Amino acid sequence: MAYAIVKTGGKQYRVEQGQTLLVEKLTAEEGATVALETLLIAGDKAPVFDAKALEKATVTAKVLGHERGEKIRVFKFKPKRGYKRTTGHRQSLTKLEITEIKHGA
Repeated sequence: MAYAIVKTGGKQYRVEQGQTLLVEKLTAEEGATVALETLLIAGDKAPVFDAKALEKATVTAKVLGHERGEKIRVFKFKPKRGYKRTTGHRQSLTKLEITEIKHGA
């Protein structure tokens, strides 16, 4: 089975066709098709690392929706000073389904 390493939102993901994953929020509308930056493609053939070959290779994904991640508690504390602060953070995420991985000939 072919797989690819793609980069989006400053992170790298190993993806296969039909897989769903959560990534940093993208500006694309729900139901839109997006092309992901390909760093490596492997599968039946030898892995492709060459920049010229990767320009021809494509990994496309369909935007399934936009979500919010779990809340993360951030606690600041300074001993012997009576300083305590609690804040939270919820990351905005986009759910993608990998629709196609092409070597590009």
